[in-house]
Amino acid sequence: MADAPLHRSLWLDRTNPVATDEWRQFDRVDVVVIGAGLSGLASAAMLAEEGFSVVVLEARHVGAVTTGNTTGKISLLQGSRLSTIRSAVSRDRAQAYVAANQAGQDWLMRHIRASGVAYDERTAVTYATTDAGAPTIEAELDAASDLGLTVTARHALELPFPITAAVCLPGQFQIDAVDVLDSLVRTIRRHGGLVIEGVRASELSSGDPCVVSTNRGEVRGGRVVVATGTPFPKRGGHFATLEPLRSYALAYRWPGKTLEGMYLSVDEPSRSIRDATRADGNYLVIGGNGHRVGTDEPTSANVDDLLDWTRLTFPDAVPTHSWSAQDYRSTDELPHFGPITRGDDRILVATGYAKWGLTNGVAAAIAIAGRMAGARPAWAEVLEDRPPAFTAVGSTLSAGATVASSLARGWTAAELTTEPATAPAEGDGIVVRDGIAPVAVCTVDGVTRRRSGICTHLGGILGWNDAEQSWDCPLHGSRFSPAGDVLEGPAVLPLRD
Repeated sequence: MADAPLHRSLWLDRTNPVATDEWRQFDRVDVVVIGAGLSGLASAAMLAEEGFSVVVLEARHVGAVTTGNTTGKISLLQGSRLSTIRSAVSRDRAQAYVAANQAGQDWLMRHIRASGVAYDERTAVTYATTDAGAPTIEAELDAASDLGLTVTARHALELPFPITAAVCLPGQFQIDAVDVLDSLVRTIRRHGGLVIEGVRASELSSGDPCVVSTNRGEVRGGRVVVATGTPFPKRGGHFATLEPLRSYALAYRWPGKTLEGMYLSVDEPSRSIRDATRADGNYLVIGGNGHRVGTDEPTSANVDDLLDWTRLTFPDAVPTHSWSAQDYRSTDELPHFGPITRGDDRILVATGYAKWGLTNGVAAAIAIAGRMAGARPAWAEVLEDRPPAFTAVGSTLSAGATVASSLARGWTAAELTTEPATAPAEGDGIVVRDGIAPVAVCTVDGVTRRRSGICTHLGGILGWNDAEQSWDCPLHGSRFSPAGDVLEGPAVLPLRD
């Protein structure tokens, strides 16, 4: 990379870690929540406040995956999402989407204010810098207005470059997402719930009780909430209706003035811009350059591009942090939350936020907790009970074709690549042929490791992510460390030696 900022998100770079509970043996609880991101912790907090006994199991640490690596925008204006959704689904479902996000935003802001968590109010701005992008802004303006949001058009912004068009929504918010997770954990524990890190769920059976098999033992609960980015159980087939997406972010020390807005472009490559005030000074957070997981090698080129663009655009900014995040977009453009399969509401899932989990994730928690407490919102009924529309079926078939193509290309490349005479250079990785078996070989921190190059989920051939030093699967977004441990995605088993 052109520079070497700290390889950690600004929000996860904390002196005091989130306080959680030690593993212990315990009796059956009312609800087991798998995943300590925003969806899981908000669900657990709502249920604990209603008197349910709750335990949250997290494979790594609180906020380790998507929530801890977000850009931290709580907004109902979400780039070009509303016009995309409006063109894909009926108006009543698009309205339900907005109502869900409004409910999620309202609940989260009430919690933030009551808990004393810092936040900034900002105008959310979606903008274009090209003539080609201007029609997308017009479409978003029309869709947002039609769906009841008080948006306005602009043709100039405070940013240090010209634009062709912009749509703005005042009264939105930006946060440090890990501060919010910390407050939710404290809420859960204050009401008698447990949050336990380092517990990876591997199997799940529905019944009375449901049984969650983990690396620490079995956990039993009346119901289970799977809030793991993408649901890991193959039952329900959610992995087949989700596209795994990865994007990049940088934080900078910044002497500039406080921004009026938080910004997102519609042109490619995408650019997300916001400021952040912390105890040690002011920061600028830049994001973008998204792509499907397991593609776009070398991934470090995306980080270099963001560094170069920011150096030219904000020359006084000094890079301090570099990270990336993963999220999932559903084939019908709407989030999925509710029973894992029709007729079984003992296991509930939440996924498909398309990078807008700070509102969608809380909406999912409201719907899930409401179902258990007997108070499901009307918008949840519309979103949960939607049939597979023709557009969704077509998109799912298209997603399946993409997966099949990635699978075929990966196996072909592995068959054609022979192992070089020397080990990969520091920070590099390659999938080679060893007999008929693809083998993933990488060198990290001076150690060269060899693991199976086949994803343990459904047999995809892995690609090397040099920006994150990980093995990523282009099929459904599973990711593994150089040692083969699962980092995220639907895979639950490590890579074979």
